[in-house]
Amino acid sequence: MTAFVSASAFADAVPFAAIVEETAAHVPAREALLDAAMGPGRTRKSSEQIRTGRLPAEGLAFSAVRPDGSLVGTVRLWNITAGRQDGANVPALLLGPLAVAPDAQGTGLGSLLMRHAVAEAARLGHGAIILVGDPEYYGRFGFSAAQTGWLAMPGPFEPRRLLALELVEGALGGAAGVIAPTGRFVLEEAVVLAA
Repeated sequence: MTAFVSASAFADAVPFAAIVEETAAHVPAREALLDAAMGPGRTRKSSEQIRTGRLPAEGLAFSAVRPDGSLVGTVRLWNITAGRQDGANVPALLLGPLAVAPDAQGTGLGSLLMRHAVAEAARLGHGAIILVGDPEYYGRFGFSAAQTGWLAMPGPFEPRRLLALELVEGALGGAAGVIAPTGRFVLEEAVVLAA
C-alpha cells in the first residue's frame, strides 16, 4: 500500500495547475478533455457501465485547473461493491477515468492527480480502490492484480488490467463476484437541488 500524510501536500507540486474539488462548471470541459485524451470509444468501456447515471463518491471528484481556470486534468472515484465476502457485499471505490489534457501529458500531473485521489480516499476512510488500467503505470501507486483474481467487470475486460489497492489491509481478502455500482444516482442530486 502507498500511504500519504496529506493530500494538501501535493496541492502546489505542479506550478501550472492546482487540484481542486470538481464543480458543475468543470463538467463540460471535463467531457471535452476526456474525448481528447481517450478518444470516442471511451464510453463503451466496461467501467463506463458502472459509472453511467451515477454520481462520483462524495468528495472524490477532482479537477486540475490552470491559473486562468481552464481544466487540464480530471480524476473521479465511484462507490461500488467489489463482489461478496462471507455473504456480504464488499464496499470499495472504482477509480476513473484519470485523464490529462494532451498538451500537459508527461508533466507529472497524472501522478499528482492519482496521489491526491488515493490520499483523499484514505483520509475519508475507504478500504480499497479498484481500477482498470495498465499495471506498468498504476503499479507505482501500489495497484496490482493480487486481490482481483476472483472479481469481474460487468462487461469485457482484461483480467491482468483489473487492479486494486487496499487502503485498509484485508479489505478485499476473499472478495469474489461481479463489480457493481452502489453510489447515488444523478437524479437523486437533481431532486435535492430542486427541494
